[in-house]
Amino acid sequence: MTDSAFSVALSELTEAQAVAVAWCDGPMFVLAGPGSGKTRVLTTRVAKLLADTPDRSFRVLALTFTNKAADEMSGRVTALVPEQERRALIGTFHSFCMQMLQQHGSHIGINPDFAIYSLDVDRQEILRDAIKEAGLNAEDIRLLSTIDKLKSQLVQPAGSAQYFRDPSDGERVERVYTAYEAALTHANALDFGSLIAQAHRLVTSFPGIAVRYRKTYAYWMFDEFQDTTDGQYRLIRALAGDDFKNIFAVADDDQIIYQWNGASYQQIQRFRADFSPQELQLPTNYRCPPAIVAAANHLVVHNLQRTTAKQPLEAGKTLLRYPNDQHIRVLRYSTDEVEAASIADGISKIDRSRWGEVAVLARTRYMLEKLHAALTQKRVNAVISQRRDDFRSPQFLWLAAVLRQALRPLDRRALEILTGAFNRWFGTDTRVDLIVTATELTERSLLDEWAIAVTAALNDNPDGVALVDLAAKFGKEPTRFRPFIDAVVAKIPPQDDESSDVAEDRAAWSDLVRSIGKTLGRDAPLEQFLQELAIRSKEAPVGNNTVTLMTIHGAKGKEFDHVYVVGLAEDILPSFQSLKAGEFSPEMEEERRNCFVAITRAREWLCLSYADNYRSWPKRPSRFLGEMGFALPEQPVG
Repeated sequence: MTDSAFSVALSELTEAQAVAVAWCDGPMFVLAGPGSGKTRVLTTRVAKLLADTPDRSFRVLALTFTNKAADEMSGRVTALVPEQERRALIGTFHSFCMQMLQQHGSHIGINPDFAIYSLDVDRQEILRDAIKEAGLNAEDIRLLSTIDKLKSQLVQPAGSAQYFRDPSDGERVERVYTAYEAALTHANALDFGSLIAQAHRLVTSFPGIAVRYRKTYAYWMFDEFQDTTDGQYRLIRALAGDDFKNIFAVADDDQIIYQWNGASYQQIQRFRADFSPQELQLPTNYRCPPAIVAAANHLVVHNLQRTTAKQPLEAGKTLLRYPNDQHIRVLRYSTDEVEAASIADGISKIDRSRWGEVAVLARTRYMLEKLHAALTQKRVNAVISQRRDDFRSPQFLWLAAVLRQALRPLDRRALEILTGAFNRWFGTDTRVDLIVTATELTERSLLDEWAIAVTAALNDNPDGVALVDLAAKFGKEPTRFRPFIDAVVAKIPPQDDESSDVAEDRAAWSDLVRSIGKTLGRDAPLEQFLQELAIRSKEAPVGNNTVTLMTIHGAKGKEFDHVYVVGLAEDILPSFQSLKAGEFSPEMEEERRNCFVAITRAREWLCLSYADNYRSWPKRPSRFLGEMGFALPEQPVG
């Protein structure tokens, strides 16, 4: 874009959006409802801060919760002010903390080339070895989730026993936690939860680092602030200190649906109490037809944990594909099988070229699997969308593991992964224990010994031998990782079946390499590439002619032309746990917010459905249907 395009972007803002974008110094809290243009506000504000100060050296910090959202924001800012985009750091909380630890972690004993263990299987292996070496009970492997909870609350190993009512339980956890952290340190590694916890430990132990960040980043912006955890909020407070106030937070208290992960209305209240921000609301929804906006308002007004003076959503969408009385359908079925079959049949009648704009949302994965089977039967391309922390195909598991092994020649876990993946790929039976023993005798690297062992097992398979030779040569010059990646990917045959693990991993890999390259630049070293790879989802991008099936939690932040919300029955949405907690419980309010998020994903048309029986158990219609003001069908279909 040019300067004129930036001017156009400013001219297209609504009055409320323009006020938010023009805000300069001091704290600001923006209540931004669904479809209100918050991403436009955030990116245009970043661009304006930079464009207005071309001769200044300060930077702008903007953090959100997903790499996809961060990449989108970064792309928009670059398009608006290409000559100034280097002054903006746009990322996720975890990527920001990762960079902080790369640059300053040595103050607390963290080397900048640390590995990130994001997979439970890797973390369990580390903990299992730590427990064995410390002479602790093998059953203590089950305490990993407890350790994760402590980390999310920024609790370090020393003194963690005090957080338990039973002293013996506390002492046991502290011993295991201490052994686990020592093992991570020995491996020069952090797990995902350590990124926030160690960044907080860094800035509280060395306040001068926080001062440096306040001087470097003159303006801070936070997207989806309602999703911040206690640990993330405390990190913000530690970085800000007592004097820094240029914080711009965007949130919607009607979209807090991650309480199980530590998100809470209390974080919004704490921000108000700690920073006394100016407040602004963006109430106009430009995404959904008026009928959906009205239903959302009727629903969410039943919640108590929300801003008291909050205005209801306003319908701002003017170009409508259907008459307003045809934007929502409520359907009743006799069983969940009939519900799935009928919805699949309806989707199959939508033009194939528009399947990419169709989504089916459900409270649980079980219902998505039933829908996926029904759509497959109708020959509709569909995928259950979910975060993937690792690749599935042996080809790309092997590629990622070789990169890791070359960087960390003593990493036995990497050896196990690349050996197992190659065995699956070529049908070999190479044993890790024999490779390790051979390494101890010959003093060759693990990768070299693997290459020797697997070459003997390949029986002159030319494709396999070529890959082994590539890996062995790469192990001796790991700085040349990009040519190695290109060479390996070129040797992986393309797949006719786009839904195969190899095809999906190839698409995911291509997407990851491209986005990581934009984030880090082409000259970034291997350790930074692997760190970024570890914290990003390995999910393949969904094709244009593919229906997306996702849980409501996974749908947040997304939008589609046609949205089906299935399973609107008591015990499902709302969940059994929320019914047990009670009508006015925080759990019930979160379920209502789940429903609110689900229906506001729709740009054109919304279908709400329920069945009288799920898994042969009778169910009543969800109370949320009545709260939205819908009359229920008298008779079920089927």
